[in-house]
Amino acid sequence: MKKNVKIFDEKLRGAKNIVIMAHKNPDGDALCSVLAMARLIEKNYGKKCVCLYDGNVPDYLDNVPLRNRALYWDKVKTSKSFDVAIVLDYGAEHQIGGPIDALKNAKFVVEIDHHKNDKPIADLCLNDATADAAAIVLYNIMRDAGWSADVETLELLAIGILTDTGNFKFAKKPETLSVMSDLVRGGVIIRNLVEIMNNKSRKAILVEARAAGNAEFFYRNKLAIATISRRDYRDMDGRGETVLNILGQIKGVEYVVLLKEQKETQIGISIRSRGAAIDKIAESFGGGGHAMAAGAVVRGDTLENVKAKIIEAFKGM
Repeated sequence: MKKNVKIFDEKLRGAKNIVIMAHKNPDGDALCSVLAMARLIEKNYGKKCVCLYDGNVPDYLDNVPLRNRALYWDKVKTSKSFDVAIVLDYGAEHQIGGPIDALKNAKFVVEIDHHKNDKPIADLCLNDATADAAAIVLYNIMRDAGWSADVETLELLAIGILTDTGNFKFAKKPETLSVMSDLVRGGVIIRNLVEIMNNKSRKAILVEARAAGNAEFFYRNKLAIATISRRDYRDMDGRGETVLNILGQIKGVEYVVLLKEQKETQIGISIRSRGAAIDKIAESFGGGGHAMAAGAVVRGDTLENVKAKIIEAFKGM
């Protein structure tokens, strides 16, 4: 890794313009890793980066540090040839969305990720599939490169870790807590970050509460499935973590699935597990993710059909 970090350093020093992006519909880890990367480059190389996203940024991230630095991709000429393009937390090429042209037209591409990826797209890969968050990978790069960081950067890294581990519920490695300890020593106050993210609208909370209240249970209550209609989906904020968290607290429930009717024949799937790995189930629907938290988007099918297939997929689990 240190050899690749040195190459990264050389490319950043020689770059006149830099673009940074992550996966479409960025969550806390994706958005905050992009913003932290931009701030680190600005502070250590004196270069301002272009930060792009596609899809929707959830309301709970509205007040994170440097949020206004993230631009919707169509506000920037993506056909421009950037010297360096950096993609973080992307998982797979098709999940990048609109900013992909800026990446493809770049002279040199760097990826920083914690997802297992058999088809990397970069010239330089700084990946760690064992890390609990992309923010952890970026923290390690920062440490290896000897970069200095201000409190805002450390807060962004902390938010990335908190959101991707579900406030440490899905953390697998002791390193994750060690990194957070370092961030706290650097000035991060976790309570303040939690309050920053308590920013959902009333409509969003009520939509998720209804979905949790109307959930169905299968296989002796081991599997809980909640659905959000197309009409209610418009009022959602993020991926429906409130639904997943509520149902995941029920005694006897081992798996929680949230189905979101994003369009008439486009269904978003979010899956959480309290025990056995469910990433392979997500992959069978064209998605992916982590052992205990994964998802997919199914196109060309109805909500009821996808629900029936999910029930069948969990048979025998």
